[in-house]
Amino acid sequence: MTKTTQAPEIKNYVIDASGRTLGRVASEAASVLLGKKSTSFVKYRLLPVRVTIENAQKLWLSERRIKGKDYTHYTGYPGGLRTTSMSDLIEKKGISEVIRRAVDGMLPRNKLRNERMKRLTITD
Repeated sequence: MTKTTQAPEIKNYVIDASGRTLGRVASEAASVLLGKKSTSFVKYRLLPVRVTIENAQKLWLSERRIKGKDYTHYTGYPGGLRTTSMSDLIEKKGISEVIRRAVDGMLPRNKLRNERMKRLTITD
């Protein structure tokens, strides 16, 4: 006798970013992507959730944070430390890339990280 299993229903979470700080929005999104709000939370399993962050342009960022925050990346070669300021990142790629990097930094570094990030959508 064969067992038929149903595909789990995908839960959609919407986070409104208007008037909220970057860290609070990112930590809430990371918590949902990890599955901490689900009753069937298992650390090693990808849960069927999708997170949408709305009103990203209305996110509250102080001028000091925009000017002072630097993102660093090391290429692996001597002299290969690359830095980008938050103001340059917002100018080139938009506020959604800043939110994406904040959420990405709050997820654990394992094989599920990229799959969890694919379930995050950011709208302006």
